[in-house]
Amino acid sequence: MINPIVKTIDLGDGRSITLETGKLAKQADGSVMLRMNNTVLLAAVCAAKDANPGVDFMPLQVEYKEKFSAFGRFPGGFMKREGRASDYEILICRLVDRALRPLFPDDYHAEVFVNILLYSSDGKDMPDALAGLAASAALAVSDIPFNGPISEVRAARIDGKFVINPTYDQLEKADIDIMVGATYDNIMMVEGEMSEVSEKEMLDAIKFAHEAIKVQCLAQKELSELVGKTVKREYCHEVNDEDLRVDVRNKCYDKVYAIAKSGSGKQERSEAFQAVLTEYKANFTEEELAEKEALIEKYYHDVEKEAMRRCILDEGIRLDGRKTTEIRPIWSEVDCLPGPHGSAIFTRGETQSLSTVTLGTKLDEKIVDDVLVQEKERFLLHYNFPPFSTGEARPQRGVGRREIGHGNLAHRALKRMIPENYPYVIRIVSDILESNGSSSMATVCAGTLALLDAGVSMKKPVSGIAMGLISENKGKNYAVLSDILGDEDHLGDMDFKVTGTKDGITATQMDIKVDGLSFEILEKALAQAKEGRLHILGKITETLSEPRPELKPHVPRIEVMMIPKENIGAIIGPGGKIIQDIQEKTGSTITIEEIDNQGRVEIFAFNLESIQAAIDRIKGIIAIPEIGEVYSGKVQSVMPYGVFVEFLPGKDGLLHISEIDWKRIENIEDAGFKPGDTVEIKLVDIEKNGKFKLSRKALLPRPPKPDIKKPDAPGAK
Repeated sequence: MINPIVKTIDLGDGRSITLETGKLAKQADGSVMLRMNNTVLLAAVCAAKDANPGVDFMPLQVEYKEKFSAFGRFPGGFMKREGRASDYEILICRLVDRALRPLFPDDYHAEVFVNILLYSSDGKDMPDALAGLAASAALAVSDIPFNGPISEVRAARIDGKFVINPTYDQLEKADIDIMVGATYDNIMMVEGEMSEVSEKEMLDAIKFAHEAIKVQCLAQKELSELVGKTVKREYCHEVNDEDLRVDVRNKCYDKVYAIAKSGSGKQERSEAFQAVLTEYKANFTEEELAEKEALIEKYYHDVEKEAMRRCILDEGIRLDGRKTTEIRPIWSEVDCLPGPHGSAIFTRGETQSLSTVTLGTKLDEKIVDDVLVQEKERFLLHYNFPPFSTGEARPQRGVGRREIGHGNLAHRALKRMIPENYPYVIRIVSDILESNGSSSMATVCAGTLALLDAGVSMKKPVSGIAMGLISENKGKNYAVLSDILGDEDHLGDMDFKVTGTKDGITATQMDIKVDGLSFEILEKALAQAKEGRLHILGKITETLSEPRPELKPHVPRIEVMMIPKENIGAIIGPGGKIIQDIQEKTGSTITIEEIDNQGRVEIFAFNLESIQAAIDRIKGIIAIPEIGEVYSGKVQSVMPYGVFVEFLPGKDGLLHISEIDWKRIENIEDAGFKPGDTVEIKLVDIEKNGKFKLSRKALLPRPPKPDIKKPDAPGAK
């Protein structure tokens, strides 16, 4: 008899979440089945019993997978089974990973695998907002060392009110959409998008989310107590040498501190730091280094971290010599490449993005076929991070999770500034050519310039900035850093990216690496970010402030027509015959779809003449014949009693022999018509059976009546 342990969380709006353990996946170190309405997730965690030799980091791996059967669907493709993770699933993995990773003990290095599986959904509730809770609950009922629990929720503002974990339908109306991960006491992760909201509004959303998270954290603690897993496993993953630690600090710290405050560039600074380490290692024999080198490098890393942090906190000096609020030098240019439809280079310090824009048609839309989301995307952004951008000599093996995450942030930053019903499909590609901090924000800036260069009528330009934090004593002594370097991100306590227009925030992403981040620090970071963001925005608009008034000559032209729904079939024709004929004869590409009970027709060609010819053909098809109107028609066939004339595409009528001319025509051959001839006619009647009566003589001047003399009366002289 199985007796699962169940804990229920009341969301306070008539909905609840249940956490159940002890029934499924019992051989995992911890497993929990989460259910909210018809959405069911299973999270299972396993940790190796010991760390692999030489590992001095947290080897955590989070996997999130949605089963197509969860929504009663077959997977697409030939194999008909789930394949590699989609971009959406990878983004959920990253959300969970970023909230969990900082809370494992610093000295815990065993491999930990977190698997989250969606097993059921009705397509209403969004499972991504529940994945973090499921993962943390599975850790809570295991004996894996973890300084949690955490939970994640989505906070959205809909019609002016905040909602926790809204449905898909509700989220479509939200002007704030953020995911927040936190412990009971501290915010750990924030990511989301907004419609130009203020810093205060974003803080209000985070606070609202945190109150819901507190309830879910308490429920996990109670579940852990019910299971009896409050005591975690013992481990020993580090063997330290305190004498060596002290020796490294004593002999290296002053040298490292001098380099840290020298204000040198990235490469020069890196070489100088390496020289200090090499000099220290020279004091040891090869045999001693074989035994102690890993510890030496670990302790030396700690020295670098301490020196950098003390420089900032004690003297206000950053690694490159800037003040805490200072932005690195910026230069940018547009129209730097002749082939793309728009291009731009944005360089801030030692970070550089080359971004291009391509404008396409409906045929270029991205088809999204995820388990719960089937849609088409018309705005795409792809981010690439080649190894040479950081001077690394290694191959590039496809797109990694980091690139998908950074590209998604830049995509969210810009997408709400693309005009509604824009006729073109847009693809931005950002290639990072240099990187020393905040390449995703460089992508936002370069992407904005490339869009403007392409003539895309953006609502407003967007810029972005990455903020850092150095803190001690649980945030009592801290410094907020604007436009952080790569080393400041690596050695610091926060990476807080904020994007927006001059009027408000459009997207954000924040990761916290320490406990004790107060809302006071968040408020200061947001205010400082706004100053930096506006400064960068000013530099962008100095280069190009408005969209180019004209598209570049090699950009395809698109015209959009809205037609009555009932005319769609007439334009397509039987088997696509008519639309194919229009495309072939006009040199255009035409797509038709039904939107809001209307037909949306997109006509695409490389010259306006082709587009106009296609428009004329389509207008002719959808035109309603009107009695009394004059048309230029084409003779289709010649019969003994008259000719049939196509006067509108797909519409022909009879030009009877008696209506060709005012004079009497005995034989149709005498009229001289042959198929293909053009003739001006007038529609004179539409019969009850729908047949059209045409006349040519109605357009000709009527001849005068002959002057007939009356005969003389009989007997007249």
